[in-house]
Formats: sequence, structure tokens, C-alpha cells
Amino acid sequence: MLSPEAEPFASGRDADVYSIDDEWVLRRYRDGHPVRDEAEFMRWVGNHGYPVPAIGRVDGPDMVIQRLSGPTLADAVIAGDLGPVELGEMHADLHRRLHAIPAPSGAAGQVVMHGDLHPYNVMLTADGPVVIDWRNAEQGPAEFDIAMTAIIFAQVVLDPAFAELSELLREALNSYLANSIDPTPHLPTALASRGRNVTLTKEELALLPKQDQLIRSML
Repeated sequence: MLSPEAEPFASGRDADVYSIDDEWVLRRYRDGHPVRDEAEFMRWVGNHGYPVPAIGRVDGPDMVIQRLSGPTLADAVIAGDLGPVELGEMHADLHRRLHAIPAPSGAAGQVVMHGDLHPYNVMLTADGPVVIDWRNAEQGPAEFDIAMTAIIFAQVVLDPAFAELSELLREALNSYLANSIDPTPHLPTALASRGRNVTLTKEELALLPKQDQLIRSML
């Protein structure tokens, strides 16, 4: 195991990020989840020119990755530095670029799916947006990946805890769907997968049917 400073400087639902130096950080899963597959997907898309952090050492649940400077897209929108329409267009473009990369297996109809592409998983750096947190990456149909992002956007639109962001994210979701392929063929599968996410609260899970309705109303 790697040994960074004792306290993380950032934390997500299932991982903590520790500072190593000016160039590298350590991302560690709290449940011990191994990062080997995640790292392999990141290296694969990075070798095809997709914007991901450079990877250093990988060890069990630990991944040393490039330190990025800049806000997340979510923080940029909240600060008023990025508009909702631009946010939706940016996410659609990131998915188009990702889905143009051949799947490692070469299977027909399969692409690399991020599986969790939302505004807190994109850093807005001086060189452009960089996509982070590839834990859910796998091969599959592009429509599933599009549907999953739409579901996450819709959750924030409908969640009373984020009422102040509701209209902004509604506009962003509409922009995202308008600039993406139709996700409806895999929307039911993506909703079922989201329903099995153990990090979601029962209140968040209860919103899934309304998320389905909202997404379909925009298509």
C-alpha cells in the first residue's frame, strides 16, 4: 500500500484523494476495490487521444494519477463561468469522442463506456476538459452510456436537496440530449443498473421513475 499524508484533500462517495506532490495525487478506494481494470481503460482511451489524467503507480485500491488544476464543470457552472447549454454540449462532445474509440475487445457494437460521466467527474483545466473517475468504465452500447449520464443529470434536477440548481440542470440536460444520440433503447437497462447502485440513498432511488419520465419528455 502507498502511504500519502494522513488526511485526504478531496473525497467522493467511495474514494479519497491524497496529495503526494505538485505533480501527482493518490486516489484510494475506501472499500479496497482494485483499480487495475479502471487503470487499463484510462490508459486505453488516453492512448487514443482522449483527455484523462496520466497514470503513475497502480497498487490494489490505490492509483497515483496526474494532479489537475482547475474547477470541476459543476463548480464552473455554479460560479457562473460556464452556462448550462454549454455544459450540455460539452458532455455530449466528450461522449462522442469517447464512443469513437474502438472497444479493447474489438466487438461489434461495443464502445468504451465511462458509466458515470457527470459535471463533478470532469475537470476544466487550462488545456480543456479532462475526465476523471473511471471506476464504472466498461464495454457496451453507446446508448447505455448516454442514458446513464442523462439519469444522473435528471436526479439533480428532481432532488429537492438541489432545488437551487434545478432549472439550470434542466436546461443542461435538454442541451445534452439534443446533442446526443437517442438513449431510449438502453434507458430501461441503465435505470435498472442505477437502481442497483449501493451508494444511492433510498430517497435518491425513489426518484428513478420520475427521472425516466423527465428524460423521455425531452426526447
